[in-house]
Amino acid sequence: MRSPALHEGNGEIPMSVHVRFETPADLADAVYELVQTAAKNGAVKKGSNEVTKACERGNAKFIVLAEDVNPPELLAHIPMICDEKNIPYGYVPSQEFLAKEAGMPKGVKTASLALMDIGKAGQANFNSIVDQISKLTE
Repeated sequence: MRSPALHEGNGEIPMSVHVRFETPADLADAVYELVQTAAKNGAVKKGSNEVTKACERGNAKFIVLAEDVNPPELLAHIPMICDEKNIPYGYVPSQEFLAKEAGMPKGVKTASLALMDIGKAGQANFNSIVDQISKLTE
């Protein structure tokens, strides 16, 4: 289950209010890879408003949330909607890198993405990610 703080260096950094579990680096890398695959097909909604709509409508396949969002309350409602609609979600460390992997212009950041279609090329990676996340949240 989730730890109350992330350990970094000699101190502790409190976990953000929207982060419900710690994401290992290899899992975050797999999520970035999944984003790249979906973005090539144009099957991505960007930003918290679009992501919220996709969640509420129940037509998103996977939600990606950046951990370094400020203020964190911007995304606090999204995991709750995902749980209600049975939409899997995961975290990545960086808004900037998330935007880059989604094919957005350099210097742009995005707090969240909704992957609307996984496609055949990303299906195995998607299944592996969902499986790993379900083990983290047990």
